[in-house]
Amino acid sequence: MPSASTGIRLKALREQRGMSQEELSRLFGFDHRQTLQQIEAGQRKLSAEELVAAVQAFDVPLDYFTNPFLIVGEARFSWRRDAGTSVADLDAFERKAGEWIGAYRELGLATGEPISPIAHRLNLTRASSYEDATEAGEAVAAFLGLGDVPSQGLAQAMQEKMSILVLMVDVQTGISGAACLVRNLGAVLVNRHETPGRRNYDLAHELFHILTWDAMPPERLDDGEGSGKLQKRVEQMAEKFASAVLMPARLFEDCPGDATDPGWINTTATELGVSAKALKWRLVDLGRIDRGVALAYDDGLLVDNGGLVGRDRDVPLPFGRHFTQVVAEGIEQGYVSVRRVAALLEVTIDELGELFDAHGIERPFGM
Repeated sequence: MPSASTGIRLKALREQRGMSQEELSRLFGFDHRQTLQQIEAGQRKLSAEELVAAVQAFDVPLDYFTNPFLIVGEARFSWRRDAGTSVADLDAFERKAGEWIGAYRELGLATGEPISPIAHRLNLTRASSYEDATEAGEAVAAFLGLGDVPSQGLAQAMQEKMSILVLMVDVQTGISGAACLVRNLGAVLVNRHETPGRRNYDLAHELFHILTWDAMPPERLDDGEGSGKLQKRVEQMAEKFASAVLMPARLFEDCPGDATDPGWINTTATELGVSAKALKWRLVDLGRIDRGVALAYDDGLLVDNGGLVGRDRDVPLPFGRHFTQVVAEGIEQGYVSVRRVAALLEVTIDELGELFDAHGIERPFGM
């Protein structure tokens, strides 16, 4: 375990418990606070005796300091959740999700998976306009080459052209997904059981946060509670960006004369993998529907979340092919055991083999 990672985890634990550097220094028996500063900065390793002392003092498992996949203290998360979702449940899931992201990073580096050292960024700030955010969404859709149904290729393009990890995950109802930033790696998690329009919107929305994190860091809990005026404006910018990514203006150059026809809106929204309501408001922004007409529109005529009424939803496979391929390579090259991966993903060994099969990935040797 690199000393930098150990120091980062120790600092995170100290801050979580509300301890000062002086207090922790006394616990370790250090004569000077500078020794702890060096440890937390990764300039000095914890000795075996000091590591045992930390485990006992904070009552954490040794795995907290030795597990190479944990990203405690390194990662920043922003979660989209309903206001009623338990923060304790979210904390537990964040630790699990962080370990998946950390496993991808470490196994990717070990097996030669290219991770871009250059983070993509949008030239936007809180002072930017909604029109600027929309233009940025149009530009990103063009850069990624998303075609006539942008939602279909967005996740793969984010992975291949931006080195942003996309994970389709099983998570409790009320949590839509998250954006995560950790040491040159951006990741987006999406609740794979959400309706198609919600999944696609969340993916594009979290992409905005990944690309603007430095200038406009999002709140950890994106649930609308306690958000200040500026943060709410950032979320509205993210909505404009997401709409432009999923519904670029070029797709509506031959819009029918009556763009308010619910049959056309429903069919078009379903084809694009967005909700009909989202399409309606995108057409307002494009000047195809008058805002007053949109406000008076009977939304009961519109299907919701990008699927036809009664149609079975196509649920994506767990985790995603790219993540699963990196894990398989890690097993094949001996960097991690089958049993460790199965425990990480909370599946049996047989179920892990079936996951490789489902993604069309050859099972590692010996499975």
